[in-house]
Amino acid sequence: MKNFITRAVSGVIFVAIMVLGMAVNGVAMTFLFTLVTTMTVWEFTGLMNEHHGCGVNRFITTAAGGYLYLAFAGFCSGITPPVVFVPYLLTLVYLFISELYLQQPRPIDNWAYAMLSQLYIALPLSMINVLGFTYDTVEGLTRFTGMLPLCVFVFLWMNDTGAYCVGSLLGRHKLFARISPGKTWEGSIGGGVLVLLVAALVSRLSFVDYPLSLVQWLGLGLVVVVFGTWGDLVESLLKRTLGIKDSGKILPGHGGMLDRFDSSLMALPAAVVYLYTLSLL
Repeated sequence: MKNFITRAVSGVIFVAIMVLGMAVNGVAMTFLFTLVTTMTVWEFTGLMNEHHGCGVNRFITTAAGGYLYLAFAGFCSGITPPVVFVPYLLTLVYLFISELYLQQPRPIDNWAYAMLSQLYIALPLSMINVLGFTYDTVEGLTRFTGMLPLCVFVFLWMNDTGAYCVGSLLGRHKLFARISPGKTWEGSIGGGVLVLLVAALVSRLSFVDYPLSLVQWLGLGLVVVVFGTWGDLVESLLKRTLGIKDSGKILPGHGGMLDRFDSSLMALPAAVVYLYTLSLL
C-alpha cells in the first residue's frame, strides 16, 4: 500500500510538471526538456560504464546531448541560424579523437555508447521542438504550439494506462514474451482503443489549436501507440541485456529517466514523420 501511494504521488507530480512545461510557453518547454535530455543521457552513459565496463566521458557526452536539444530549440523557434549545430558536430569529433590519447581498454565501446546516447536519446527528444514550434507562412512568424507535443505525451500515458488495466483484467496472450513477459496483446489493444477515444475527444476540443481532422488525429494516436510500444520494448531489451530491473531510482516507484521516457524516444520521431507526411509541419 505504501509503495502504491508513493508511486501515485510521484506520478501525479511528474505529470503536473510535464503538463506545465509544455502548456505554458516555449521557454518552459525548452528548460524542462533540456533537463530531461541531460538527465537521461547521464543515466544511460552511467549504465553503460557500470554494466559494460566502458569509459564513456559522461560529462562531455551529456553536455553534447543537452546542447543538441538547445540547438534544435533555437533553430526551430527561429532564434538561431543553422550554424548553431556546428559546436555540436565539433563535440562529436572530439569524442572520437580523444580516444586516441586516453588509452582506454575499450575505445570502440566508448565511441559506440557515446554516439548511441545521442542517437537513441538526445536526437529523439529534440524532435519535440519540431512539434512545438511551427512556422506560420501567412504571418511570417514562428508560433509555439505546446498542445501538440502535450497531446503526444497524453496519448502515451493513456496507452500505458489502458494497457495496464485491460492487461491486468483480460491479458492472456503474450505480446513479446522473450523481452517483456508482462505485456499482452489484450493490454496493447486496450491501450490503443483508449488512445483512439482520447484522440477523438482531442479533435473536438477548441483549445487544441492545430489543423488536424478527426481521421488525422486518430492516425496520430495510432502512430503513437505503435511506436510508443516499440520504444517500451526497446528499453526492456536494453535492461534485460544489462540484467537490471529499472534504469535508475530518481522517480520513486517509477524507476529512472529512461523508464519514464522510453516510449517517447520512438513515438516523437514517428509523430514528426507522420505530420511531415501530411505536410502539417
